[in-house]
Amino acid sequence: MRILIAEDDALLRAGLTMLLEGEGIEVAAAADNADDVLAAFDAQEVDGAVLDVRMPPTFTNEGLRAALEMRERRPGFPVLVLSAYVEDSYAAKLLGEGASGVGYLLKERVGDVGEFVGALRRVVEGGTAMDPEVIAQLVSRRHADDPVQRLTPREREVLSLVAQGMGNAAISEQLVVSEAAVGKHIGNIFSKLDLAPDDTGHRRVLATLAYLRS
Repeated sequence: MRILIAEDDALLRAGLTMLLEGEGIEVAAAADNADDVLAAFDAQEVDGAVLDVRMPPTFTNEGLRAALEMRERRPGFPVLVLSAYVEDSYAAKLLGEGASGVGYLLKERVGDVGEFVGALRRVVEGGTAMDPEVIAQLVSRRHADDPVQRLTPREREVLSLVAQGMGNAAISEQLVVSEAAVGKHIGNIFSKLDLAPDDTGHRRVLATLAYLRS
């Protein structure tokens, strides 16, 4: 796996590089600004990118714009966005494409190597990896006509864990219920969100996007 890194903080950039290389992931380039990471993206074959939301020169949304630009140039290109704050409008814009292979984590999650690397691998494989705090922020903004409101509290809890990238076994362990019960909840979720078996795309990803964009 070959990854690009865009992070203006030199210490964190070096730390991310060492962390990923220690996990057997090649860092093709590590830039401190959006222009350089986009140039590296055009020049090299890579499998995904890890980008800070705020970078020079304005420290507003350069990383987000770079992520969206990458996905415009190569549809579905996996991007994992890092931020020091819960900036739900940025997450919503990134997810607004309705595509898979996206993640949004708070930088504090990078301290948990297993969690961070697992999230990156899920994103590169076409899944999603959303920080629980971001999920909570988006949930608080739901509208009354949101189809997610059809779900029971337990189904919303299950969908929240699906959005974090957990599989049925992990959800079963987390909630202390059987995998069969988890499977039943997920089936109900698909039904209530009108995700038919023949829908284009992975239904877990589609359900996650419905949840996060609601």
